[in-house]
Amino acid sequence: MPYSYLSHLRCSKSGEIHDADQPWQLSRAGAPLLASYDLDALKRAWHPAALSGRPASLWRYHELLPVRDPAHVVTLGEGLTPLLRLPTLGKQIGIPDLWMKDESVIPTGSFKARGAAVGISRARELGVTHFAMPTNGNAGAAWALYGARAGLRSTIVMPQAAPAITRLETSLAGSRLYLVDGLISDAGRQVAQAVAEHSLFDASTLKEPYRIEGNKTMGLEIAEQLGWTLPDVILYPTGGGVGLIGIYKGLRELQELGWVKGELPRLVAVQASGCAPIVQAWQQRAAESSFWPDSRTLAFGINVPKALGDVLVLDALYRTEGCAIAVDDKAIQSEIRLLASHEGSFVCPEGAAAFAAARQLREAGWIREQEQVVVLNTGAGIKYPDAITVLPQRLQRDGRIPA
Repeated sequence: MPYSYLSHLRCSKSGEIHDADQPWQLSRAGAPLLASYDLDALKRAWHPAALSGRPASLWRYHELLPVRDPAHVVTLGEGLTPLLRLPTLGKQIGIPDLWMKDESVIPTGSFKARGAAVGISRARELGVTHFAMPTNGNAGAAWALYGARAGLRSTIVMPQAAPAITRLETSLAGSRLYLVDGLISDAGRQVAQAVAEHSLFDASTLKEPYRIEGNKTMGLEIAEQLGWTLPDVILYPTGGGVGLIGIYKGLRELQELGWVKGELPRLVAVQASGCAPIVQAWQQRAAESSFWPDSRTLAFGINVPKALGDVLVLDALYRTEGCAIAVDDKAIQSEIRLLASHEGSFVCPEGAAAFAAARQLREAGWIREQEQVVVLNTGAGIKYPDAITVLPQRLQRDGRIPA
């Protein structure tokens, strides 16, 4: 069996086929490219039993990933993160069968390590030596660190307000790090200019085809961890949208392979009320979103005013009969506290937003009591030390702890 069954790249807009063994950015139509696999051949050769005994990482699914030669795999052990049942919070929300896919324990502390592992591995295989990207923090940190492990150079631009820990990770990885006084959209313009002027490889969200392939492994893992059954609902915090798009893509591929049966889960794109272009578009039944002016939220990872992949996100919502919902920062902070005090999990603000959304959708009756619900916590709360404050009581040196 080949290591990968990668067949070609397909334009998400026109359907035009592109050669997968060339280092593409966008398609000739200016749209994201999606990796396609020879699923007919793979269906005959590959079965769930083949996963038995494989390493506990996302590379256990290498046949359905784009790296052709295992010698090019760059890994820090990413993938196969816990799928945890949350009985206490589930009872409190009114969803007894509530689960959390916890990406906080993955290398670099966020799900971005998945896209970085696969994207960097494939970039190295295709001969890329220097890449550039805009980021809200976690993606840049992950790509810089995996790039360092692969021996690639990187140029990263992030907003001045990006979390300090992600700035530190990126800089320590040896990346050329720049901070821009603005949003990720402003960083994106800076990167586009540098790519054009200095012939860098553009690793921006969906401007290369392979980050999504790493992210789709979240969907593959959820299915495997649930015994090749699918939950009723999956909630995902959505900024650039590659995580949700990836999960949808991965689950559809499992359907075509015959590894899962029945309807796909209803997908929920969760945004912050201070930056909700996908929610606005979904409410209008639009095919794409509009730029969201003056965006702001403490859930910095989903502060994306206009996503390149908005068409793909909305298509996934419509096709699964899902929805998009916005929550405010106050609700996000409340869920951070509740997850820690009820379940012992210090989640990131984006993950907390997804739990706040589950609560609101249950209250509205959109999520029913008997349904199985999976919420993605996309990163570690410790990467956002300024998202929430606590005020412990002080003791004098010669004082005593009160009864």
